[in-house]
Amino acid sequence: MKPLLIRSSLFLAVLLAATGLLEQSAYAQAKAPVKAQTKAPVKAPAPTFGRTASGIEYRIYRKTNGRYLLRTDVNPAGDPTYASRVGKILAAHLQYRTAKDSVLFNSRKDLLGMPAQLPLTELKVRGGIEDAVAMLQPGDSAVFRFNVDSVFGKSFRQPVPPFMKKAGNTMTLLAKAQKVMTPEEAAADQQKMMELAQKKAAADAARLSQKEDLQIQAYLKKNNLEGLKTTGGTYYVVTKPGTGPKPLSGQTISVLYKGMLLDGKVFDSSEKQGGRPISFALGTGQVIPGWDQGLAALTQGTQAILLIPSSLAYGPRGAGADIPANAILRFEVELVEVKK
Repeated sequence: MKPLLIRSSLFLAVLLAATGLLEQSAYAQAKAPVKAQTKAPVKAPAPTFGRTASGIEYRIYRKTNGRYLLRTDVNPAGDPTYASRVGKILAAHLQYRTAKDSVLFNSRKDLLGMPAQLPLTELKVRGGIEDAVAMLQPGDSAVFRFNVDSVFGKSFRQPVPPFMKKAGNTMTLLAKAQKVMTPEEAAADQQKMMELAQKKAAADAARLSQKEDLQIQAYLKKNNLEGLKTTGGTYYVVTKPGTGPKPLSGQTISVLYKGMLLDGKVFDSSEKQGGRPISFALGTGQVIPGWDQGLAALTQGTQAILLIPSSLAYGPRGAGADIPANAILRFEVELVEVKK
């Protein structure tokens, strides 16, 4: 679950609405094994956390001569230079983790690789995320640890979700501060980064589409199947031709189906839904695009196999526990009826 669901405070709403993976080199360095004089490697002890008067535990690092070193000038009472940054925007990569180290939010992944833009406002409440962010200066890498009840009450202004409480009493924020900008600079920077992210996403999608098309062709050859390809990219293999009409966009059709991954793992079927066909209006976006494309090519009574690339199915997010990200799907379908 992403913290996009917990945005009751203005700070969190702005933070998560910003279109912006955390560089964890400092955190990793603190935990990395080092070579001892003996043959057996030993782990370097992790630095202890500092603690603010408001209860935030912190470790803040600064890269010096190629190494991340623990800052020794951090004032637990607050950064005296913060007042000069109030009213500006801090660009930072963020990662939220539960007490069990499960990742809740990762800006590089969840914000298309762009940093979150954090408004720096006058601190009226201590002990929340705003208080931690105020300790950061551009170039800092940090690990903050909060009491989960405290941070939800102060920053998110809502009760702790049960899954967070079950994980433990703390929440960790990993942060990499990049730069401080005026609101105007931040808006221009965000626009530029959105354009770059969109170009990268389009290039990545094109590469993935080409790769998956080759995978589907290899699957057809391996399984001695002769498939046809729709103009949109869905492959279909007619296993039993029908004699009825072809459906038109907007017409209601009924379909029996069995959905599986290419390894044969079944994730859904009409049988699991009581053996009844599913009905929907074709071409209206009620089903995944691969279904709209593939079923439009069939006639009533046809049984077929649909091979659907991930971009026409559930994409990089997958669906539930059974359909992973970027999964090519195979459906065995029967177009039972085209309703007039």
